[in-house]
Amino acid sequence: MSEIRKIRLAEHIVEIVSDSGEGAQKAANTFAEACAMMGNGLWTVEVIPSEIQPPPHTTGATSGNRIRLADHAVTNAGDLAHLVLAFNEMSLLSRIEADALAEDVIVVIDNKWANDPELSIQKSYAEVLDDVRARGGTVIEIPMEEETLKLIEDPRRGKNMFAVGLLAFIYARDIEVFDRIITKTFRTKSEGVRQQNIELLRRGFEYAEKHIDFQFEITPQPSEVSQMVMNGNTAIALGSIAAGFKLCSMYPITPATSASHILSEIFENFGGIVHQAEDEIAAIGAALGGYYSGVPSLTITSGPGMALKTEFQGLAVMTETPMVIVDVQRGGPSTGLPTKIEQSDLLHALYGAPGDAPKIVISPSTIEECFHVMTTARKLAEEFRIPVIVLSDANLATGQQLFPRPEITVDSLAPPMDQNPVAPGSLPFDWDETTGLSQRTIPGQPGGMSVTTGLNHSKDGKVKYDYESNQHSHRMRSRKLATLKHALKPPPLFGDPNAGLLLVGWGSTRGAIEEAVERAMAQGIPVASMNIQFLSPLPPGLKEIFERFQKVMTVELNYSDEWGDPLIDEETRRYSQLATVLRSQTLVDVDCFSRVPARPFMPKEIHEVIVRECGRLALPGQPSADVSSSTTQA
Repeated sequence: MSEIRKIRLAEHIVEIVSDSGEGAQKAANTFAEACAMMGNGLWTVEVIPSEIQPPPHTTGATSGNRIRLADHAVTNAGDLAHLVLAFNEMSLLSRIEADALAEDVIVVIDNKWANDPELSIQKSYAEVLDDVRARGGTVIEIPMEEETLKLIEDPRRGKNMFAVGLLAFIYARDIEVFDRIITKTFRTKSEGVRQQNIELLRRGFEYAEKHIDFQFEITPQPSEVSQMVMNGNTAIALGSIAAGFKLCSMYPITPATSASHILSEIFENFGGIVHQAEDEIAAIGAALGGYYSGVPSLTITSGPGMALKTEFQGLAVMTETPMVIVDVQRGGPSTGLPTKIEQSDLLHALYGAPGDAPKIVISPSTIEECFHVMTTARKLAEEFRIPVIVLSDANLATGQQLFPRPEITVDSLAPPMDQNPVAPGSLPFDWDETTGLSQRTIPGQPGGMSVTTGLNHSKDGKVKYDYESNQHSHRMRSRKLATLKHALKPPPLFGDPNAGLLLVGWGSTRGAIEEAVERAMAQGIPVASMNIQFLSPLPPGLKEIFERFQKVMTVELNYSDEWGDPLIDEETRRYSQLATVLRSQTLVDVDCFSRVPARPFMPKEIHEVIVRECGRLALPGQPSADVSSSTTQA
């Protein structure tokens, strides 16, 4: 083979896809972990089929991962993939149909399907590869299964590690790093299994060394501080331990379940218990009972589970029992898109309970924040005696990111609960008239015996049906949010504070929004963005900030009506969820760009919106912003 071409890159996006059950996700996680250990910036996004056992060799069976690696810090999954390693042509076709691949994509694919006994498979294989070439892509066919069979009898139990070896060569990775990762990954298996997987990886590397004439070099940037890589669910699990939670009660639900898997492995080492309840209602009931009895507790779920937990949320509000709920959002409504991202639970989190039920709602925007938000959630739940909802999403849950190792100190932990004797004459709901806060008592606390009810009650906890006590208790529960709002700071602006356009996001869209802003600024287009972490209460100063801009627009992964659609006008249009909240809270004409594409936003999509909207602001005589935005599909 001719001399290997070394191609220096700042970043690259690679996808590994296969039929569900063939190990593409494990291969991708292994490759991503190695890149992180070598010091590359990293973000990953899982590609997961919606069905548990989809028909094989179909586009619906595609499983795998997207990996964006760079010589700098990475905050999102990026734009189109530059290289895809596919175990079959149908997995490749699914990514083409999802518009996930660049036109000049490099495709590395197992060539076993070219000579499949089924002529229809041979035909589809040839057609898909011809389509890739016609689009401008490059196809590299490799006998992955044939090479794997030289070492093991069942290629489904090893082809993925051979694939990792191919990528290790293509991206000039240190092969010794993979040996350590495989040893850790298969630590519960026999020594023979571990060595077999290491050998498969090395054979993939050696095959690529002999048959592929290029390598991509993405220089790692070693950090001066210790760093770690994990996904958002793992960060939430570890953050829960660091925050001092002792009970996690949940019912398995995609995409939240892996958080309980992590806790199940290690929670006992820190005095914690994972309780798998018979359903979502029982899960929140157990968590609420745990917190009522003095045990810091949380429940983790997704959208359909949130719907079932509604009544117990109301009970937590009425009894003023601390409660932490993590909602890992997915596509809805109903079963919806179980494995895909949406940000569609905001309004439910804010208002999803009978009557007036104030709750604190926080949304982390990075995987690092997923760790730290759990301490904040516990502190607020206990100090304010109120449910705290943490809105994560599928992008954070399954994506991996490199970030500095958290420093855990005594100050970062929630304080222990006060179990000293209660002062004589104290009442269980002795609200401070200014803040709405009151001292919490725990069953068994000396002098703290009291009545607890889900009915309306007065300061002594006893049932009251009169107007005065009902109005007063509502006022005190609501006052808590005003108290917290006065302790918050206005969110900082990213970009040009003197621009005409302000983009507002929440949750995991932050990385793509800020990268799009940076691209626009580099082109001389002034624009700013803001990420809102506290969604209830909203941070102070938003109205004043918004009024400084010609146009304010939210960027969200949930639904809104399109201008120009039949019957859609100023009176009928439904706005995206954060836009709806901001419009009502600030009385500013906040517009929105929102989509439900079943994947994270690409920075290029948001950049297109910035260019379009800034162009309209700059050109006189254009249609007014409030009736012309969001008409173009990015």
